[in-house]
Amino acid sequence: MNDNYLSGEIIKYAMKVHTALGPGLLESVYQSCLFYELTKAGFQVKKEEPLPLIYEEMRLECAYRIDLFVENQIIVEIKSLENIMPVHQKQLLTYLRLSKRKIGLLINFNVEHLKDGIKRVINSQ
Repeated sequence: MNDNYLSGEIIKYAMKVHTALGPGLLESVYQSCLFYELTKAGFQVKKEEPLPLIYEEMRLECAYRIDLFVENQIIVEIKSLENIMPVHQKQLLTYLRLSKRKIGLLINFNVEHLKDGIKRVINSQ
């Protein structure tokens, strides 16, 4: 599936959730509602997907968990914060690098207009 199309669909459903619920709730609420909307629309979505980390000869089976992993292509990191900090984008970029994925969406639902809370992150490696 085309990355741009899939990103657009994820954003469309995130906006639907944000319009219905508004800002100020816990990340887990937005995650569950976006998971529901995406699966209802027919997308393959994994929630809290554990991914391993290999460091030299050591393997950690669950080094981190991806909030939403859509169509085995796009990582969605969900936040509900006053402000997104540069470290949040770097965190998503690290997830992309470690999972060998190209595109991630950082979505902060704690904003008045969701378009102001969406960052697309590209792994160029």
